[in-house]
Amino acid sequence: MSKTKGYLNMELLRFTTAGSVDDGKSTLIGRLLYDSKAIFDDQMNLLEEANRQRGEEGINLALLTDGLRSEREQGITIDVAYRYFATPKRKFIIADTPGHIQYTRNMVTGASTANLALLLVDARHGVIEQTKRHAFIASLLQIPHIAVCINKMDLADYDQEVFEKIKSDFESFASKLEIKDMHFIPISALNGDNVVTRSEHMNWYEGSTLMHLLENIHIGSDHNHVDCRFPVQYVIRPQSVKYPDYRGYSGRIEGGIFKSGDNVTVLPSGFTSRIKSIDTFNGEVHEAFSPMSVCITLEDDIDISRGDMLVREKNQPKVSQDIDLMICWMNEKKMIPKGKYTIRHTSQTARCIVKNIQYKIDINTLHRNQKDKQIGLNDIGRISIRTTKPLFFDSYRRNRNTGSIILVDEATNETVAAGMII
Repeated sequence: MSKTKGYLNMELLRFTTAGSVDDGKSTLIGRLLYDSKAIFDDQMNLLEEANRQRGEEGINLALLTDGLRSEREQGITIDVAYRYFATPKRKFIIADTPGHIQYTRNMVTGASTANLALLLVDARHGVIEQTKRHAFIASLLQIPHIAVCINKMDLADYDQEVFEKIKSDFESFASKLEIKDMHFIPISALNGDNVVTRSEHMNWYEGSTLMHLLENIHIGSDHNHVDCRFPVQYVIRPQSVKYPDYRGYSGRIEGGIFKSGDNVTVLPSGFTSRIKSIDTFNGEVHEAFSPMSVCITLEDDIDISRGDMLVREKNQPKVSQDIDLMICWMNEKKMIPKGKYTIRHTSQTARCIVKNIQYKIDINTLHRNQKDKQIGLNDIGRISIRTTKPLFFDSYRRNRNTGSIILVDEATNETVAAGMII
């Protein structure tokens, strides 16, 4: 029992992979799982059978994440593949995202919740347009940490100069972006150099292996623990014999630290109260912080419902119906100027109209195109919207949870865009 509890309490690192086609993303993840003993026997049997059918020798580790038949046939990744594994230090969720330009939306999906992005660069080709595109998206999505893995070093004779040149080129480009924390690792995913174990071929490299970085990188401060934000998802009223008067507000803390006895303000009403208790699945706690899911009770009876937000009186989010967004369009039907969509933000749902399309970004050159305002599948652009009711939000740069939205087509109920509030 204690072993299970220890596993549940382990820190979770979410990371995403990005890179051009055939840079070895799936092979790298396969190598991570294989060398960290995170592959089950039945998976190994399936891998060996798949390799026999393909007439290949040895084990093709890329097949671990390429789950779709069309992916295996072409040897590429098409959809986002999620894999879960754990080491004695941490739990991990990997999002293996596609490299093709037509799957930009898939990378945005996989990267939106990531603590870290693994950007793969082919040692033979160096920093190419696709590398820049993925670095830009990682910067746009405010991923706190980036590990640039310079792969296929075995095909570059493990040459230090090749590594240093790519590192210098990437740093030069990244200086134009908002990237907080960068690490560079020379690896060979195929042979396992510097993935889980140190490479004997690159004694000149004095940094950590990829696994050591993943296990030890500090992610505790990735969440915003300054601005208290608690969107209410559900009001809990058991009205049972044991709890006749219990009234709790459940949801996930999207920022800050809440403690019993704290004064809070309820939006949109503006009423204030004091926190009476904070309850969790495992019992009452004195304090709770992002991203915990809790149930908060207040000392006063206030009319609170889904979509309301508990905040600090002197630290409140912006409240507005007019919002500027960077969006990634995810639907084959193009965005309609002056079109109406459903917007979902934290626990709120409203309707909105697209007031203005300001520009579209050319993700190859990073130039703003103000002439072509046709936003279609996989395009990234800046728009202005007006909602039917005020939303309580922060900028995406300040808080990824309260600064993100999705747009939904009212007719089909399909998610058509993911947005970052500016």
